[in-house]
Amino acid sequence: MKIESAQFIKGVLGSDSSLEDGIPQVAFIGRSNAGKSSVINSLVNQNDLAKTSSFPGRTQKINIFLINNSLYFVDLPGYGYAKVPDKLKNSLRAMVNWYFFVSNYEQKRIVLIIDASVGPTRDDLDMLYSLEDYRKNIVVVANKIDKIKKSDYEEQFKKIKELIGFHKIIPYSAKNKIGVDDLLNELLG
Repeated sequence: MKIESAQFIKGVLGSDSSLEDGIPQVAFIGRSNAGKSSVINSLVNQNDLAKTSSFPGRTQKINIFLINNSLYFVDLPGYGYAKVPDKLKNSLRAMVNWYFFVSNYEQKRIVLIIDASVGPTRDDLDMLYSLEDYRKNIVVVANKIDKIKKSDYEEQFKKIKELIGFHKIIPYSAKNKIGVDDLLNELLG
């Protein structure tokens, strides 16, 4: 499977008719700076569809992208250490929780993106457990594998698998386009 077209629809702060039109949604969530926007860009083979930044907390809305005119990629604000005022951080956290756990929106898949070089953090695991509690369909993307030394790779992935449990984990590098086909097969197949 392949992505033929991708376009930014809009950024929303809450309920929106775009999210209620019956088009399946694939949501991307992860810690601030785990590479959510970069993963989306690598999947659609565009450098700037989703805005990226080295500044944690760049994504501050629920950004909706129409993929192949038949699927939404939903880029959510990151959790964790966004470099934004506490009031905004709390507002972003509330928006994410609302989207996943309060709204009636259904996600076809949820892509939980972790930084493979760091491993799952407490925030990552809290999000994973919350998603599990709500029986969400999760695939874990271990992004930034290009930052792991070859000699440490196997041990790092063993630790990641132990913490993540039974979920599918896709080793990924948005920078080097590693894992793109595997993730596309998961999301479009």
